[in-house]
Amino acid sequence: QLHVVALNEGLRRKKALWRPAGRQELESFALAPWASRRRQDLLDLLDQLTPKIQELTRALEEEVEKRPVTRRLMTHPGVGPLTALAFELVIGSPERFHCGKQIASYVGLVPSEESSGDRRRLGHISKQGNSLLRYLLVEAAQVTVRSQQQWRGTFFHLAMRRGRKIAKVAMARKLAVHLYWMWRQGYDYGQLHKLGSHAGEPGNPDGGQ
Repeated sequence: QLHVVALNEGLRRKKALWRPAGRQELESFALAPWASRRRQDLLDLLDQLTPKIQELTRALEEEVEKRPVTRRLMTHPGVGPLTALAFELVIGSPERFHCGKQIASYVGLVPSEESSGDRRRLGHISKQGNSLLRYLLVEAAQVTVRSQQQWRGTFFHLAMRRGRKIAKVAMARKLAVHLYWMWRQGYDYGQLHKLGSHAGEPGNPDGGQ
């Protein structure tokens, strides 16, 4: 909602408004009385939440330090501590799954199938599994897309053919498969990237082997 206030005042670029520079710019806007009150209410709420957020962040960092698997998954571009830890905790053990397609299905990132006679049509994703992990994978994959040229090319190619929503899910599916193989084979991202498909990395964003 702070970003909405900023956008209404012409701040079009994305800025971390909870950080000092962003907050200072937001507070400098001359707003109508009702908008000014709303801004102050939101900033007060942010001040109340910040200590708790910092406490949770420290707890997360401490937990990550105890988990070699989580730290290894974090070597993948775009994957932070929360996504990596959630992946480890939700999946439990990579040996439960025989291939990347199974892991993608488990987290609900594969399209449902609708059959009629000899025709098979792919529908919306199943959304089975842990919804928080699915959300984190989608968000992390978009960070990867922005930072990795190859991922960016794949994303825009899919977006042009199938639409941005489908492309986002496809990249999240690809990320889930990458993390699965990194964990199962004991690779960090650099090793997986060098070995490519020889390491079991999927050759396409749909998560097949």
